Amino acid sequence: VQLQASGGGLVQPGDSLTLSCAASSSDPTLNYYAIGWFRQAPGKKREGVAIIRKWDGHTYHLESVKGRFTISRDNARKTVYLQMNSLKPEDTAVYYCNAERNGNNYWGRGTLVTVSS
Repeated sequence: VQLQASGGGLVQPGDSLTLSCAASSSDPTLNYYAIGWFRQAPGKKREGVAIIRKWDGHTYHLESVKGRFTISRDNARKTVYLQMNSLKPEDTAVYYCNAERNGNNYWGRGTLVTVSS
């Protein structure tokens, strides 16, 4: 599974940004993966921000982003999105896309999100 993350950038507090994670794979079970967005800020551990199960759309959102971030999927486009609203400086981090199934994890390159005035 190859993952391509995009959409990061420099924004001001309160702004919105949408990250995209495009998956490509010859694995016929791709729609049975869980796709997640993780982030890692300087000097901090990587944390899970939001996860979606491709087969039924069930989602998980980190408590600190609930009501501001929304993860969604477009299975036809093999793409998962992270809509981020009301961004805060503490959301600044490198955001990584992850695909997981049966304990197998695949990571894409990160995309940097910087929230600063």
